[in-house]
Amino acid sequence: MPIIKSAKKAARQAEKRTAHNQQIKKDIKVALKAFKANPSEKTLAKAQSEYDKAVKKDLMKKNTASRRKAKLHAFLKANKKK
Repeated sequence: MPIIKSAKKAARQAEKRTAHNQQIKKDIKVALKAFKANPSEKTLAKAQSEYDKAVKKDLMKKNTASRRKAKLHAFLKANKKK
């Protein structure tokens, strides 16, 4: 446990940030699950939006999100042909 006042504050901030980051990651997973269950333009846009939010909050690198969004788009395109 931290003893110094600033270390205590840093620990509190870390807990809040961790909770916030986990919520964003959970939102991504929920959006992906919805997209895989029902691949459509609307669910694709929601999933891509969640990836963009993660990049904005520095939870994910820009190229990682871009790669994953491209994979989602390819998945949608493949499922539209069927």
